[in-house]
Amino acid sequence: MTTVKVAEEGEKSVYARRPWLNHYDYWVKPHMNYPRRPLHEILRLTAAEVPDRPATAFLGAHLTYGQIKEQAARLGTALARLGVRQGDRVGIMLPNCPQYVVATFAILRLGATVVNVNPLYTPREVLVVAQDSGMKAMLTLDILAPVTLAVRDKTGIENVIITSAAEYSIAAHACPTIEGTLRMADLMAGVDEPDLPRVEINPDEDVAVLQYTGGTTGVPKGAMLTHYNIFANVIQTEAWAHRAPRRGEDTYLLVIPYFHIYGFTVGMMAGTWMGVQQVLIPKYDVDALLNAIRDYKPTYFPAVPTIYISLLNHPKAKEYGIDKIRTFNSGSAPLPVEVIERFERVTGGTLNEGYGLSEASPVTHSTAMLARRKPGSIGLPLPDTDIKIVDLENGTREVAVGEEGELCIAGPQVMKGYWNREDETNIALRKDEAGRTWLYTGDVARMDEDGYSYIVQRKKDMIIVSGFNVYPSEVEGILYTHPSVMEAGVIGIPHAYRGEMVKAFVVLKQGATTTPEELIEHCKTGLAEFKVPCHVEIRESLPKTAVGKILHRVLREEEQAKEEINRDRQDKQDKE
Repeated sequence: MTTVKVAEEGEKSVYARRPWLNHYDYWVKPHMNYPRRPLHEILRLTAAEVPDRPATAFLGAHLTYGQIKEQAARLGTALARLGVRQGDRVGIMLPNCPQYVVATFAILRLGATVVNVNPLYTPREVLVVAQDSGMKAMLTLDILAPVTLAVRDKTGIENVIITSAAEYSIAAHACPTIEGTLRMADLMAGVDEPDLPRVEINPDEDVAVLQYTGGTTGVPKGAMLTHYNIFANVIQTEAWAHRAPRRGEDTYLLVIPYFHIYGFTVGMMAGTWMGVQQVLIPKYDVDALLNAIRDYKPTYFPAVPTIYISLLNHPKAKEYGIDKIRTFNSGSAPLPVEVIERFERVTGGTLNEGYGLSEASPVTHSTAMLARRKPGSIGLPLPDTDIKIVDLENGTREVAVGEEGELCIAGPQVMKGYWNREDETNIALRKDEAGRTWLYTGDVARMDEDGYSYIVQRKKDMIIVSGFNVYPSEVEGILYTHPSVMEAGVIGIPHAYRGEMVKAFVVLKQGATTTPEELIEHCKTGLAEFKVPCHVEIRESLPKTAVGKILHRVLREEEQAKEEINRDRQDKQDKE
């Protein structure tokens, strides 16, 4: 693991090499020693210190940290009885709910690995993750059970464990029985006294979480995040934001999903470490969100740009007390400067922006709390996070200040590698002459003289819809399964609310007929809703290279040209 060794390098050389250290808030240390303990210690320590502190607020009901710990111990015992052992992979396919927290710490206590699965996934997408990870069990909602059951026979999943949102709501309705599944509540009720096996976890090497990402290729890969990686990122983010942290004093409003590494680390793990009350929103709804702000008065609200845009467009947002929230943070997708400016005018607060990626647990950069801000930048690297920007051709030469290149990151939060993908690991993780490991992000960035970073362009072809990654190759693969499609190219187009939406360009086979509407419906059968194209354009041909590769760059340029023409036409009409 890479850290910034201030004492060894000498203070003067460190600050010259890393100008961002000159702009840290006064309480932030450039170097810390990070826990080399299993992640389940986070819950144990918090439950010991503030056992009666409300841990979750969900649909009118609450659980304390003591109750979360007790339920996690019971579920862990039950999973062990089902044969889950150290090193096994267990999937969690749930929205934000208390069961997610219970299941996570139960799995981690056994030394098993959490596989986060998006509950919007179709059976095909679940199959890909389940087969690649070698998942032994899946915990999901009753209404989502058919998705896993549909592909179970093609996987190594031995048990499908179900729960329902109503079980942990104020209504407390029991989860229904579904053939082929086990109920989480029954498993825990069958444990008279928790009896957890003793396991020896190596935090530096043992994988706590498999977080699936497509990277730049679109091929799903599991980023192996160790106990040390995530624990370090929790400490980094906590030290960055709090001058004198104390457990049990804050309330986090969490609509960012736990299955996304942003919500998992910054929300669940950091929230548990700090003993905060986590107000859980299982599905984004602006009215539910505003009611939660009014009722719980959160101190911290991490979200994605689309949510802030939605709140800006609500006529009565300020009436619910949104201006009383102490800290706002945006991540997962680029945040337009105009949104920052509008949001801060409305709330009177500060909207911070950060940067991260699944391969880095995820946070690497953030806006300082009190130090100088530069809207439009992603802020400064976190403590012990080193960065360099290298040439786009070979990735071997560091570029000059202000010059664009690929952003590379080294630090304790950088992943161990990709699960069973040595070739992809060797592309993403590279050692320099000094033996330091660098994560090549694939993002084009520049750094100014003060050490503030700016993302110029996200991964070449990746589309970000409401903070979720969409990979063109995956959407194209579904389009190619339609009998009328000969060629397909997919890009992202700007969208005022979601940031980007998916647009597909299709060439039909000779003599074949279909409509854009039919192709969109076809995509819905194999893709989560946010991946489905909002527009399909049927064309005679697609731009290609000399060897026949579709030029996505040209498609994007053509769309930008169309947008400019439409804008000019609208401007003329407005003047007339």
